[in-house]
Amino acid sequence: MARNIITIILAAGKNTSMCSAVNKSIHSVCGKPMAQWVLEASQKAGIENNIMVVGESASDVRDVFEGKAEFVVQAEPKGTGHAVICAREKFEGKNGLVVVLPADAPIIDEDTLSQAIEYHEEFKNEATIITAVVDNPAGYGRILRNSAGDVAGIVEHSDANRGELNIKEINSSMYIFNATALSYALDSLDNASAGQDKNNLICVLDVLIKSGRKVGAYFADDSTSIMGVNDRIQLYEAEKIMQKKIVSGYMKNGVYIMSPDTTYIESGAEIGMDTVIQPNVQIKGQSVIGKNVVVGANSIISNSKICDGVKIQCSVITDSEVGESSTIGPFAYLRPHSKIGKNVKIGDFVEIKNASLDDGTKVSHLTYVGDADVGKGVNFGCGCVTVNYDGKKKFRTTIGDNVFVGCNTNLVAPVTINDNSYVAAGSTITDDVPGKSFAIARSRQTNKTDWIDRRESDK
Repeated sequence: MARNIITIILAAGKNTSMCSAVNKSIHSVCGKPMAQWVLEASQKAGIENNIMVVGESASDVRDVFEGKAEFVVQAEPKGTGHAVICAREKFEGKNGLVVVLPADAPIIDEDTLSQAIEYHEEFKNEATIITAVVDNPAGYGRILRNSAGDVAGIVEHSDANRGELNIKEINSSMYIFNATALSYALDSLDNASAGQDKNNLICVLDVLIKSGRKVGAYFADDSTSIMGVNDRIQLYEAEKIMQKKIVSGYMKNGVYIMSPDTTYIESGAEIGMDTVIQPNVQIKGQSVIGKNVVVGANSIISNSKICDGVKIQCSVITDSEVGESSTIGPFAYLRPHSKIGKNVKIGDFVEIKNASLDDGTKVSHLTYVGDADVGKGVNFGCGCVTVNYDGKKKFRTTIGDNVFVGCNTNLVAPVTINDNSYVAAGSTITDDVPGKSFAIARSRQTNKTDWIDRRESDK
């Protein structure tokens, strides 16, 4: 979209309705701050110049969007019209369009924006309101039209009479203005009174209508796309709507999601076709899941790469990578910076942390492998631990290829177990083990015969 268009995103409002110390615009919907959904919709609609109006103390908003948008500060929360005035220098004296969007409307999409802009230009409007018809318009401003069907004004729900309350066409608080018309209307506002009116962009439209300028209304095809979020109940509703869109998109592309209503997938994830997602799964962040993967019930995958053919049962995987055709779980925990090779078995109640395990290795049950580099074809018996912490520093364990580590073994790092070695069950290994060796680190067994009889006689 090469035309001269800027978007002003209003993120300076108070946060009383959310009952939160966090700015409303950065509350998350499906893994992204609400305002990020709005910003991305603008960018995908081809608008490169995006201005975010923030409050004077909104450092948390700045932290999230630093480098993604240009900031304008509204020092006092005097309303939406005043917020646009704060950004006025960005469009003053220019020929072009100004799109004004609330930061708390995360479901808005690029198609709705693009079509509204095309409508605005096609009908040569000075201003265009994005509207929708809803079954229950309670709480929304109503669009008033004259006998010719033109927009005659907006009346807030609290000010509407009985007849106006029956109108179902609502104001989304999303607007497109010709820059020159917006400047004209702002000049005509009574700033003192407008500063007290939280919906004072309506005053801007009123000025344009009364001056005979053309104000149009674009119907959004999907009424949910203009939904605003004012409290946590509406945040939940927005999350449900967005989840349905996300999950439906994956299913259309060949992913079988067994229970869409209990599955949570954030927007940044990628999932290959013929993958099966069982109930109560959470897939978060920038996770990439390959083809023919089975993600078992109650699993959680965060910012991880899962390659083709992996089978996961009821496990947690965070900031890690799992190679092709490996099996994970049940009840396994892959902590950050774990890299699992191909055809690896990570079994029940196994924890991996900051470790790499090469192809064909098996860690079948009740074992902790942390801060370790493990070669190919290694077998861990039950109850093994890489002892990586001395109370002050972490150390690494190195295990070569084709090593067998017996049950209940402690490998006290830093230590190296070289290729083709065996470690006896119950050993505590503190020294390096040469290749093709058998390490035994336990005291010789002693049997005290007749010990029970002597114990009883001593009593």
